[in-house]
Amino acid sequence: METNSLALLKKPTILIPLLALFVLPWTSTNIHFHHVLIMFMLFATLSQAWNFIGGFAGQVSFGHATFFGIGAYASLVLLKRYDLSPWVGMLIGGGVSVVVAVIIGYPVFKLKGHYFAISTFAVAEIFERLFNNWDYVEGAIGLPAPVLPEGLINFMWYKTKMPYFYIAFVLFVLVLLLACKIDRSKMGFYFRAIKQSHEAAEGLGIDTTQYKMLAMGVSAFFTAICGAFYAQYILYIDPPSVLSLDISIKIVLIAVLGGAGTIIGPILGAAILIPLSEYSRIFLGGTGKGLDLIVFGALILIISVFQPQGMAGFFKKTGK
Repeated sequence: METNSLALLKKPTILIPLLALFVLPWTSTNIHFHHVLIMFMLFATLSQAWNFIGGFAGQVSFGHATFFGIGAYASLVLLKRYDLSPWVGMLIGGGVSVVVAVIIGYPVFKLKGHYFAISTFAVAEIFERLFNNWDYVEGAIGLPAPVLPEGLINFMWYKTKMPYFYIAFVLFVLVLLLACKIDRSKMGFYFRAIKQSHEAAEGLGIDTTQYKMLAMGVSAFFTAICGAFYAQYILYIDPPSVLSLDISIKIVLIAVLGGAGTIIGPILGAAILIPLSEYSRIFLGGTGKGLDLIVFGALILIISVFQPQGMAGFFKKTGK
């Protein structure tokens, strides 16, 4: 079996869609179209990162907004208070998220099933309340990014979204390749063994706590990287925008809709939800009343009943 994940890029089924996505923003000058593409790649990457712990290892976490928010705040706080490059802040945010993931993971991984999921809900709520009342990060007021010259060093552009698109594209491909690598590795088999039966995995000699911690750490790191990207893209953050439970749920539902535990699942889920969410907001304005989420909920129900493996299940049935 091919172990070099870069070789996957040579496969037409992967190479052609990636090349098409790479040139897609050049087919239109519409700024909002570029925004939708960026958000699609961002949430596909977020759901792929969640997939490491929730899809592969079967530990359903609803607290990933915590890591997303840590990455976002690390990037902007370090830039605004210490004039530290957003790229450095991005890596620091990722590192801090890994530490937090380990600290959180040690007690919550003693819980199983729905108890574990509920505990991650609680963790997310605690962190949102903490940041809401933390004066150092401006609390509920929010944190605007300082106005700096455009360019790659400052990770800021005001007149075009193209640089953001290609940074998001690189991040998207990087996490995709890592997912492919893990999927074909011993680590991936250990994750699946834990997902199938925690007790059986331990009986086979797998250190389940170590591998769950590893899955959570990798997932947290890339979720924080996405949070830092989002902060630099939006240029203003507050607790509801980067730490809310809605973000965690959206990440999970995208993976579930597309097919949790599969490589293509988060991509398919994001390809459905993100355009639906963004364009319904435009066409319906303030009268939509969350219509995109209603439609998305209906899709989840239909998929759960007729295709529990998600959209990726249709590809398996057709032999793709």
